[in-house]
Amino acid sequence: MNTTLRLETLTPGNIDAAIGLKVRPDQEHLVAPVVKSLAEAYVHPGTAWPRLLVDGERIVGFVMAFFDIDFAGGGGGADLRSGLWRLNIAAGEQGRGYGRFAVEAVAAEIRRRGGTRLTTTWHPGEGGPERFYLGLGFRPTGETSGDQVVGELDLS
Repeated sequence: MNTTLRLETLTPGNIDAAIGLKVRPDQEHLVAPVVKSLAEAYVHPGTAWPRLLVDGERIVGFVMAFFDIDFAGGGGGADLRSGLWRLNIAAGEQGRGYGRFAVEAVAAEIRRRGGTRLTTTWHPGEGGPERFYLGLGFRPTGETSGDQVVGELDLS
C-alpha cells in the first residue's frame, strides 16, 4: 500500500474535486453521489464524518462515517451504532486497496471513540459490494434498511 494514502477533511480548496468524484456507471444505482453525502453531513453535524481518500495528490475516493446514532429510536440510547454511511471509490481506482483502507480508517476512528462494532449497509445481489464487505469480515445482522442488508463488523 502506498504510504501517501490518507484521509483528508473537506475544505474550500478540495470541495469541487470531491463533488466531481464519480463511481463507475454500473455502480451509480448502488451508492449516492458525494454531493448528496455532503448535504447529509451538513444537516447532521456532529454525527456525520465526511473525508476524502487521497493517494499522493490524487483524490481517489470519499468515505463518510456516522457516530452514535440511536437505531432503537426514542432517544434512549438503547441501540447506539457507529459505522460506514457512504463509500465511493472513483471509477478507475477500484481494486487497489482504497476501499479497505477507508473501512479500516473508519474502524480505527470508532475504536478511538470507544466503539466496538462498525455497522454498514449494502445492496445485495450481482454487481453489489457484498463480497467486498464479507471479505473484510462483516456479517449480516438479519436486519434490513429499505432494500439493503445491514452488516456489522466486530471491532473488539
